[in-house]
Amino acid sequence: MNDSRARHRKVFRAVCGSALLVLFGMGGCTRTDSDRVQGYVEGEFVHVASPLAGALVSLAVERGAKVVEGDPLFALDNAPEQALRDEAQRRLVQARANLEDARKGKRPPEIESLEAQLRQARAALAYSEKEFVRQGRLVHSGGGALRDHERALSTRDQDLHRVAQLEADLRTARLGSRIDQVAAAEAEVLAREATLAKTEWDLSQKRQAAPRSGLVFDTLYREGEWVGAGLPVVVLLPPANIKVRAFVPEIRIGSIHPGDRVRVTVDGVAEPFEGKVSFVSPRAEYTPPVIYSKESRDKLVFMIEAVFDPETAQKLHPGQPVDVWPGS
Repeated sequence: MNDSRARHRKVFRAVCGSALLVLFGMGGCTRTDSDRVQGYVEGEFVHVASPLAGALVSLAVERGAKVVEGDPLFALDNAPEQALRDEAQRRLVQARANLEDARKGKRPPEIESLEAQLRQARAALAYSEKEFVRQGRLVHSGGGALRDHERALSTRDQDLHRVAQLEADLRTARLGSRIDQVAAAEAEVLAREATLAKTEWDLSQKRQAAPRSGLVFDTLYREGEWVGAGLPVVVLLPPANIKVRAFVPEIRIGSIHPGDRVRVTVDGVAEPFEGKVSFVSPRAEYTPPVIYSKESRDKLVFMIEAVFDPETAQKLHPGQPVDVWPGS
């Protein structure tokens, strides 16, 4: 009888011990589960587009491919932009030639022609001066007419003015254009350079490369289709743009700060992902309709965001539900 009672006591103690272990285990699980919050993976996509419209002539990537910054993505038909660029180049060459011409004097043959005219005018002046002197002597001696003397004076004065005019023309021919004309030519060159830069930029925008390294999440057009100005053709998902958003109860938000560590678990993956809090929303996601009471505060949640290193981020997928343990 005593042996039976002893056995019953041992069994009772064993059962109680097991029950306590289970209770302690449940208490531990309850504590861990209470630290967990629900969240999901969010991706901030990069939509690559051209600011100009055109037919899609080349699509260099496929959905799901990985690209490195600078890799070509797509090209649009650039025939109109190419023609405008070529025209701008030719007009710039013309404007620069006009500027150089404005800075220079007359061409050598033109200067030689003016010099020959000046020599001719000087020879005519020399003869008219001699004729004027001869007619004066004749008038004083009474052998000449006053009218002939006056005609010789007029011819001498005309030849004198002609020489002065040609000398001035020759000095002008050896100079460049006037300052305002040169300034206008310089302004024309600057305007043509700006036009060329604009057409070259337009031409370059018909080909787009990857602005960031990442995954080609989607391609929205096919070769041969018309793409409107500013409409994205390729959608990229850089690893740095993948984050987890979770919603933390109001009672715990005060203990969470940017830079805190977080653990994230995903269905089907045994090991948790390590990240850090990058953003804590200053505004509640739910506001009671009347007043803040003790009961209504339990309904308040605040959004937090967590980011990961690029290698870890590549293992997460936008829209994927996750469990988050802030401060772990």
